[in-house]
Amino acid sequence: MGAVLLSEFATEIVVPVCAVIGIAFSLVQWVLVSRVKLNPERHASGNSNKNGYSDYLIEEEEGLNDPSVVTKCAEIQSAISEGATSFLFTEYQYVGIFMVAFAILIFLFLGSVEGFSSKSQPCTYDKEKTCKPALATAIFSTISFLLGAITSVLSGFLGMKIATYANARTTLEARKGVGKAFIVAFRSGAVMGFLLAANGLLVLFVAINLFKLYYGDDWEGLFEAITGYGLGGSSMALFGRVGGGIYTKAADVGADLVGKVERNIPEDDPRNPAVIADNVGDNVGDIAGMGSDLFGSYAESSCAALVVASISSFGINHEFTAMLYPLLISSVGILVCLITTLFATDFFEIKAVKEIEPALKKQLIISTVLMTVGIAIVTWVGVPSSFTIYNFGDQKVVKNWQLFLCVGVGLWAGLIIGFVTEYYTSNAYSPVQDVADSCRTGAATNVIFGLALGYKSVIIPIFAIAISIFVSFSFAAMYGIAVAALGMLSTIATGLAIDAYGPISDNAGGIAEMAGMSHHIRERTDALDAAGNTTAAIGKGFAIGSAALVSLALFGAFVSRAAISTVDVLTPKVFIGLIVGAMLPYWFSAMTMKSVGSAALKMVEEVRRQFNTIPGLMEGRAKPDYATCVKISTDASIKEMIPPGALVMLTPLIVGTFFGVETLAGVLAGALVSGVQIAISASNTGGAWDNAKKYIE
Repeated sequence: MGAVLLSEFATEIVVPVCAVIGIAFSLVQWVLVSRVKLNPERHASGNSNKNGYSDYLIEEEEGLNDPSVVTKCAEIQSAISEGATSFLFTEYQYVGIFMVAFAILIFLFLGSVEGFSSKSQPCTYDKEKTCKPALATAIFSTISFLLGAITSVLSGFLGMKIATYANARTTLEARKGVGKAFIVAFRSGAVMGFLLAANGLLVLFVAINLFKLYYGDDWEGLFEAITGYGLGGSSMALFGRVGGGIYTKAADVGADLVGKVERNIPEDDPRNPAVIADNVGDNVGDIAGMGSDLFGSYAESSCAALVVASISSFGINHEFTAMLYPLLISSVGILVCLITTLFATDFFEIKAVKEIEPALKKQLIISTVLMTVGIAIVTWVGVPSSFTIYNFGDQKVVKNWQLFLCVGVGLWAGLIIGFVTEYYTSNAYSPVQDVADSCRTGAATNVIFGLALGYKSVIIPIFAIAISIFVSFSFAAMYGIAVAALGMLSTIATGLAIDAYGPISDNAGGIAEMAGMSHHIRERTDALDAAGNTTAAIGKGFAIGSAALVSLALFGAFVSRAAISTVDVLTPKVFIGLIVGAMLPYWFSAMTMKSVGSAALKMVEEVRRQFNTIPGLMEGRAKPDYATCVKISTDASIKEMIPPGALVMLTPLIVGTFFGVETLAGVLAGALVSGVQIAISASNTGGAWDNAKKYIE
């Protein structure tokens, strides 16, 4: 089959070293962000240097060097940070209980396969060999599930911490110019991106090596136990996304409906009681939720690839370097993203508002081009020139250049999805401008145009996903699809940096408004924020596209493991599964939307109550009660996130137990197909409406 150029020893060094470099780089960025001080004593000295820690403030407007402004920013920042931290702690307590319960379920289900026997058993795919007992698989799967869940929670929490640390600093830097503010916001996003990518890689690598001490040569059992890592990551992501999403939207709707529409005060006005809750929401939904979400996809795609590889020639012949190909791709991805980030922060400086979006777009292009080269190198040194991949019962011969194309097609499909999303959600292009234009005749036409834009924006991403599935499956069966998903997520550090940049800029604008800064500064933060809305949609595009490929790879793993050779759509069992599966995303969306609606209702009532009962609030003489609004959002989202989460987690268990694997295969396929469409259209409609509003303003 041909030897591998990279030795096992070299692989054992390369992967953790890349992960440590990623963590170190994120800490360096953190230090650079923390140089912007949140105390008012500092006066700008004469010598200006490029990164602007000692520049003169560009305009000396009235009250610009006013120490009270800085103090105000610091106060607002700590209020937002406290709100976000307390929400996440409450959420994690509830999720923790669920996590332990689900871990026990996993242990019982997997252990009971052989009646909790501790005797070795014949392997699933090669009956002549003996594998470790089912009890061991149950124990180790449960451990890796908990590892994945904790890493996911940690990713979200660290992201939220850096975002709330950086928001006021971005506001203060905006006084010096839009370029300075951009660098702070982008660096903070990079801290989150690199921490998440490196942590995810390091924990997975360490887990594999520790499990290997027990499993020895039984790689089939080892990598089956590792799959728990992906499940843990994505199940926490589900709750983070749903809980955070309900929180942020309830606060957003409540704040804007009463403040902007009824009371005619500007967005993020400090007189609005829901304004802190609104800014907290950006952090818990778009940062903590998004971080967990992308980590989940990343862990799932790595695990799916490892499982398929363990029963292919890599696993059978115990080729460790080739086996860890998915981890090598992620390692190179960290180095590529590191170079890419320097283009935004150090090699080029942004001088005008119109340069912001192109700078973020360049990040995507540079990382994709460099990563293509990176993948070629990894495939050349890390994989034999020819090998076999398990393909539903038989072994398929694959060449290393075919594997390179599988990863490459996923990577470039991600870029296409990113660009299409940008086209449909950025106010620089006609789709959003048409939506803005349609507002002239009222809200109804605006809703029609917005929905149409969302549905239309599905077309090209779906073709991109379809082509990558076709190419990767033709070349390397299910392994091809898993590594294509990994290709899409290989530049996750840059993707997350771009994504986290959005909510940080959004918060920065809110803080500028609340601290009473001049309209010049608000214009700059708005420009950063408009680009941020687009990048948030691009981030969601990546998450959706990679999730579609990962789901398909896992579906393939499930079908192989359940020993189903074909899923026949014409059998009634499968067809009803398909129809029910296609309905599930609608049911899930209905639950989450209704939760947002009822939480927003409470929020609107509370904001109205405060405006009506607190004397002097509209005149700015009295302070609103921010804490009550934060509590409404927190309570609503904690209570409402459980049913949608339970729907997703329990459906496969119930369907599989009562109706058998064929029906379950139908349900999974149906949910995958309809979920992707709803996700892309809803995400882009939302992004477009948001930017149409900014365009009109």
